[in-house]
Amino acid sequence: MRNLILAALAAGTLATPALAQDATPFSGPRGEGVVGWDHLSDDNGTPSSSSSGVVYGGALGYDVRSGNTVFGPEVELTGASTDTRTPSLAVAGDEFKLDAGRDLYAGVRAGVVVGDSTLLYAKGGYTNARVDYRYTNGAVTIADGRNMDGWRVGAGVEQQLGGKVYLKGEYRYSDYGKFKGYNASVDRNQVVAGIGVRF
Repeated sequence: MRNLILAALAAGTLATPALAQDATPFSGPRGEGVVGWDHLSDDNGTPSSSSSGVVYGGALGYDVRSGNTVFGPEVELTGASTDTRTPSLAVAGDEFKLDAGRDLYAGVRAGVVVGDSTLLYAKGGYTNARVDYRYTNGAVTIADGRNMDGWRVGAGVEQQLGGKVYLKGEYRYSDYGKFKGYNASVDRNQVVAGIGVRF
């Protein structure tokens, strides 16, 4: 009997840190899926073109909580259905088309916990987007792909549900600079919703 009581006390002692961690929302590793609205623009002054589509993918992150503040790194991989078409870019009748491909993001986010189950946060970091392009003027067609480096900023709200599951809504803006050779500045706006779980 004595051994049984000692074993129960030891098990309770070992389980206490794990229970404490589970009871602290917005801390530790997390994984999520995201889907939403993607708006891609290529602006070369006059004319310019933009188009909207669907962005989809997933992210991993790790949050450290101190009091009501939360800070941590995150990475994300997304794809998109968006493309843009710019007519008469260099001469009348030509067309420049951009197709959005995969997008890699690595950055950090920082936020504040409001109440017991809501996190308001801002984020920022590096992004690398794959774009496929095609230029045609009737006589010549040039098609290729390119990786573009840029930066991203955003803000969002995360709502803790029961257990380890959470929902989030987020806006972000990404700037990829000039598309070399075509004098077009490429950027995008996105609004996404996500569902995730903490490990």
